[in-house]
Amino acid sequence: MDTYRGGLYLQLEISLQFPPQLLTRLLSDDHPHKWEMLYLVHQWPVTVCKMNDHDCKDPILYWTIHGLWPDKAEDCNSTWHFDMSEIKDLMDDMNKYWPDVIHPNHTRFWKHEWDKHGTCAASLESLNSQKKYFGKALDVYKKIDLNSYLLKIGIKPGNSSLQLAAIRDALTSIYNVTPKIQCLAPEEGQLQTLAQIKFCLTKEFTLRNCTEPKSDSPPAHEDHFFKMENLLNCNDTLVYYPSHVHLYK
Repeated sequence: MDTYRGGLYLQLEISLQFPPQLLTRLLSDDHPHKWEMLYLVHQWPVTVCKMNDHDCKDPILYWTIHGLWPDKAEDCNSTWHFDMSEIKDLMDDMNKYWPDVIHPNHTRFWKHEWDKHGTCAASLESLNSQKKYFGKALDVYKKIDLNSYLLKIGIKPGNSSLQLAAIRDALTSIYNVTPKIQCLAPEEGQLQTLAQIKFCLTKEFTLRNCTEPKSDSPPAHEDHFFKMENLLNCNDTLVYYPSHVHLYK
């Protein structure tokens, strides 16, 4: 049964995942789990494989979803356990667009994303179930359609280096907002390597700039699942967009 209480949507089940008192605290200004915007994080599988010291035979050569992350919250409800049965209708898209590129057990990756990020995003009515959370991330990913747009403007993986400014300016011209572009720092004698592209979203799921002035609040939590927490915002220089792991090594 669904109901509204004080303008706040509650999903009532046998066991309430977010009791009313918790939801009220989540929306208070001083609550540590209050968040303001979302990141839809795309990752480049070839770079993910390299960062994890994994051979990754024939890694996927299209951008996949890393996650949908609230900007200032993590691990909000340890009692709300991941349940694969809730996303069974999404499995074709999950396997294609949100795969675990390192481990064959996809469930482990999705469980991590739900536990760390989904339980916090669920304070929003439109994300307050596992099916809604994963389904909305897939919907936004398809609408952004990063893979198609990069190919259309001629930005392709390969041996040649690219100017970061060319990538950033092209993305800004397409989406009318500036995303965050993250790289693996270069080893000696090598170039920085393209790793992640984060699109910032309002709570209404409209794109917004990721370069707006920051408040004094803590930065967004990075995700440690693929050991990518040490990625840096790319320097405004040349960047390597690898097409194969063995070329990258």
